[in-house]
Amino acid sequence: MGRGRVQLKRIENKISRQVTFSKRRSGLLKKAHEISVLCDAHVGLIIFSTKGKLFEYSSDSSMETILERYERYSCAEKQLVPTASESQESSSWTIELPKLTNRMEVLQRNLRNSMGEDLDPLSLRELQHLEQQLDIGLKRIRTRKNQLMLEAIAEMQKKAKALQEENNLITKKLKENENMLAERANWEQQCNNISGPNSTTPLLMAPHPRPPLPSHGAFQASGVVEEGSGYQTRPTTNNTRIPSWMLNHPNQ
Repeated sequence: MGRGRVQLKRIENKISRQVTFSKRRSGLLKKAHEISVLCDAHVGLIIFSTKGKLFEYSSDSSMETILERYERYSCAEKQLVPTASESQESSSWTIELPKLTNRMEVLQRNLRNSMGEDLDPLSLRELQHLEQQLDIGLKRIRTRKNQLMLEAIAEMQKKAKALQEENNLITKKLKENENMLAERANWEQQCNNISGPNSTTPLLMAPHPRPPLPSHGAFQASGVVEEGSGYQTRPTTNNTRIPSWMLNHPNQ
């Protein structure tokens, strides 16, 4: 004899009801997975136990994607149907408000979960999915941070290069000024050496040009030689000396 049809009614035995729920839930999740793989269908399955525990299956990356798609489809369907009166329009808004409220609650719960709060109701699969989302977010944050750091380093290197060029230019100008000061000091020292220690010639002025020798025959015969700023005499062939008052500079 074949098995008879099982009468569908609530199982009164608590243990038997829990065992049946576990078996049927596993079979239902398996069937949902099979139809999504075999038929390439987008499947979303949500189950709440009598204790309020959530069991879900999603063929996409997350259940939120399928729910958003369902909401868009339902809203588009409602927009295609024209409203007969204002009462119908107000009723549509009355229906839409709970959906928006539920959506806001889902977003708030996801936000708390991403902050590490209210993790007890989550299953192992939900925790794994949350971990994957956080890893992706961390990778994006690190990529952006590294990009900003590289841009800041490039900008600092550019400024450092500009400062180095400016420093080299200033150093070059300082060396040129030092060379000019050294040349001026050397020139002044040469002027002082030429004018002599007892000369009244200013330090920043060149000494007077050497005056020409007198044309008197006695001076030519005596062999006058210029040394320093005055004329000195040396012995002549007649062993005579020229008086010193006759050897002074004509301008002195």
